[in-house]
This record gives sequence, C-alpha cells and structure tokens, in this order.
Amino acid sequence: MRLTILGGGGFRVPLVYGALLRDRAEGRVTRVVLHDLDAGRLSAVTRVLAEQAAGVPDAPEVSATTDLDEALRGADFVFSAIRVGGLEGRAADERVALAEGVLGQETVGAGGIAYGLRTVPVAVDIARRVARLAPEAWVINFTNPAGLVTEAMSRHLGERVIGICDSPVGLGRRIARVLGADPEEAWIDYVGLNHLGWVRGLRVAGRDELPRLLADPGLLGSFEEGKLFGADWLQSLGAIPNEYLHYYYFNRETVRAYQQAEKTRGAFLYEQQARFYAELRNPDAPALKVWDDTRAEREATYMAENRESAGAGERDEDDLSGGYEKVALALMRAIARNERTTLILNVRNRHTLSVLDTDAVIEVPCLVDAGGAHPVTVDPLPDHATGLVCAVKAVEREVLAAAESGSRATAVKAFALHPLVDSVNVARRLVEGYTQVHPGLAYLG
Repeated sequence: MRLTILGGGGFRVPLVYGALLRDRAEGRVTRVVLHDLDAGRLSAVTRVLAEQAAGVPDAPEVSATTDLDEALRGADFVFSAIRVGGLEGRAADERVALAEGVLGQETVGAGGIAYGLRTVPVAVDIARRVARLAPEAWVINFTNPAGLVTEAMSRHLGERVIGICDSPVGLGRRIARVLGADPEEAWIDYVGLNHLGWVRGLRVAGRDELPRLLADPGLLGSFEEGKLFGADWLQSLGAIPNEYLHYYYFNRETVRAYQQAEKTRGAFLYEQQARFYAELRNPDAPALKVWDDTRAEREATYMAENRESAGAGERDEDDLSGGYEKVALALMRAIARNERTTLILNVRNRHTLSVLDTDAVIEVPCLVDAGGAHPVTVDPLPDHATGLVCAVKAVEREVLAAAESGSRATAVKAFALHPLVDSVNVARRLVEGYTQVHPGLAYLG
C-alpha cells in the first residue's frame, strides 16, 4: 500500500513514519512518498526516517519528490500536512493581529482566518489533482485550520477526504485517566467544530462517568483543562471544553499574555525549526537525536502563554507524546482493512447537528470502516455552544467564499464576523495588514 505525505519535509513527519514502523499487520503501508516544495527540508526529514528505520525489517520504502503530480499518482492514501507560507507566515499572522489587539493564533480568530485564506486555494488545487490523478485515494487532512480546509477539499473529493486532530483524543484520554478508566474502553461524547468542541459525557460500561468528575473540584483541578479553565467554570458549563476554547473564554487574558511574551509561538517555532534544519545540513549530525531533542522542547512549550495566564504550570509528562499520528494510522487501518473502529474526526455533518447544513464539516465521533467515516448521532448542543459553533461556521463559509471569488470585501466580512474580532474597522485593517505581508493573499482584489 502506498502512502503519499504532502508537506513531507515537515517536522512532524517522523511521528507518522514511526507509527508505520510499529504496524506489522498484513496490508500495511509498504511505500511512503514524501512531497515538499523545499528539497532541503525533504533531505533532512529523509535522513531522520532512515535512522528510524535502521534495524527494522521490512521498513516501508521512502522516496522523496518536489513534483506534486508524481507524488499523487498511484497513491492509496494521501496525508495532507502542508503549511502555506511556512512558520514565517504563521509568525506574521500573529504579529499583525496582536498589533490590533486581537488574537493571532494559528487556527483561532484573526490568525486562523489569515492562514485559511492562504491555504484554501492551495488545498483546493490539491483536491482537484487528487480527483484527477488518484481518484480512488483517501485523503487524510492534517492541514490547519483542519475543519475549514477539510470542508474546502470535500467540495471536490466528497467524503473521501477526512480531517483529523489529536486534541479531542488527548482530552478524552486525560478525562479517562483522571476517572481511573481505560481510555480504550471509554465512549467520548464529543461534538463541535475543529478546535471548538466539548466533551459532554464519558461512558464506561454504559455508565456516564463525567458527572462524577464535574462534582469533584479536586479531580477537575488535576488535569490540563481543569488547570486551564478552572473547576468552577467547568462546573458552570457542565462539560469539558477543548483546550482551544481557552482563547474564547479567557480572550483578554490570553491576548495580554501573547503581547507580553518574549516571542510568539510562531516566532519560537520558526527559530527552533530553522536551527533544526540548519543543523541537519551537517552530514555528520545525528539526525534522529537532533529531531527528538527538538520535538521534546516543542511539546513542552505547547500553549505556554495560555497556561501562564491561567497559572496552570507545566504540561504533564503524559501529554508530551503527540497523538495525531496514532489517529491517522487507526483511520487508515480501519479503511484499508475494514477494521471497524470509532474515532473523533472532521467529516461532513450529514444530519448530525440540525443547526448546520449537511455539507458543513464538523468534529464528532465517527464509526469507521472500509466505506469511510460515518458520524454518529449526537444530542443537540446547548445554546451557548450552538451560538459559537454557528458563528464560527459562518466565518468559515465567508473564508471559503473569499478564497473562491478573490473578493476583498468578503475577506473583510470574514474577519468582522468572528467573535474574537471586535470591530469592522479592525477587520479592514487586518485585511490590509495581511495582504501587505503575505504575497499569497495577492488574489484578494
């Protein structure tokens, strides 16, 4: 089975390859094709993968190319993990937004909109090429903003594109561990959009254990989300929000923390990864060790500003091991081998949430088999969550419309409608600022 990874020179690709090396079952991936526009990054990551594979019998063969069509032909699965504009673009997204006093985070608020406007045209081109060159392939989308990009690609690939994120999985595992349950045996009642969802129940042997957690302030304060949001707020919500909702519920504090930070997350990652790729230009550098050390630092500093503003302290060691590669492998295995499983994924709504239309991409538990991912029936969202989900989905639709039409006015509308952008004039200045720093937004007339 052949797997193509778009963004194959990306820093997290070794996580995926490591998961493939541990998969010894029949019907596994035997060939991995890495595609990237940067040949130097491809070379660095290929070195890391070669060291990972050392001593592993029948390790998947790895090849690399800068030719997109060549990478797609013959693919059974395509992992899309691109970053349009690179980490330098992410850092610029943060700077422009923070200068206006609003959030510039990669997927949330103004930064997420800017990233979406850059990424959607590229993602749509990829989807069209897949439909032409590998029509039987399944596309698994890692690219952020994951829900928005998956919806853009689904307009050309239908249900053969599925978005993944490790945040809901990590949240469910943390809740299960706190409750003394086996995460593998727990049913997580999670619903929302990507980076905008809530755990409303966690069932073990048919019994919902979440009320026991919500009734115990000590338990609530013992894991990441409890430290971030505070036990009293979680009790008021009657649910456990995805960590990214901290940007909404504590927006002023988070923006202030980002403004006061020595450098933004994007700037930190840009400098860190520049050092990593520069170091691997030395042929004698131990590629896997350099990558592993860099990854450990990256994971430990994840959402550091949010934790600082909430007084949440350091991340727990159990949360430093990644996870999205495990979701991707489980999804691929379920489809390729008909190994039926349940995963929280980004898929078309169908009739799951009545407040959204059937084509809207949402993030919910899905039953996965050889026919793809099928969202399960969920209870309606409470009013406060419905309001946020509908507002943010409306923004996503304006981003898609702006990317398709090239309309600057529609782009302004997308920014202005977002709950975390508080003025039409700010929205206009954001569009002006982003078009000045991003050549990829020149299409906005």
